[in-house]
Amino acid sequence: MKQYGFHFDATRCTGCKTCVVACCDKNGLEDGRQFRHVLAYENGGWRQDRMTGAWHQDVRAWYVSIACNHCENPACVKVCPVKAIRKEDEFGAVLVDDAKCVGCRSCAAACPFGAPKFASDDEGTKMSKCTMCVDRLAEGMQPACTASCPLRAFDFGPLDELIEKYGDVRQCEGMPAPDATKPAFIIWNLSLIHI
Repeated sequence: MKQYGFHFDATRCTGCKTCVVACCDKNGLEDGRQFRHVLAYENGGWRQDRMTGAWHQDVRAWYVSIACNHCENPACVKVCPVKAIRKEDEFGAVLVDDAKCVGCRSCAAACPFGAPKFASDDEGTKMSKCTMCVDRLAEGMQPACTASCPLRAFDFGPLDELIEKYGDVRQCEGMPAPDATKPAFIIWNLSLIHI
């Protein structure tokens, strides 16, 4: 099985949410429901220079665009009692079989990234989520989110090629640890960003 994945360069992202709009449009999602989210993070504060004693701000702020990470070891697949979730072979996408899903929400409880989405809070509502746009991939196109980014904060392709090109950082401050699920999501090292 070939594993495809996303590379996200937070040094380019301005939080415009074009990726979110493109995903909602492509998937026909109604208002308030979305598979992709742009999260805002910040930290820092005032610090004193050791040499001069002067105080200055040392603040970092960044955005992270995230959806289903199509993990190499997806927690949602393991816990689905009716085997409605699977990894497909061509791209390594984690897909849901709507006909099998019973809406038990075990997948939502297991996913550390909050990828499974439900149309309502009603018990039994079927799960849906990012599909990695496998229909677009089959036609040689990029996923809607990566193709739409005006600042080209995304790259997409075979995960091993992305790791070779960008390194293997799969977590930033504020995100769950990648050890258990191995998300197919590479992120630019945010420790280099100081705003």
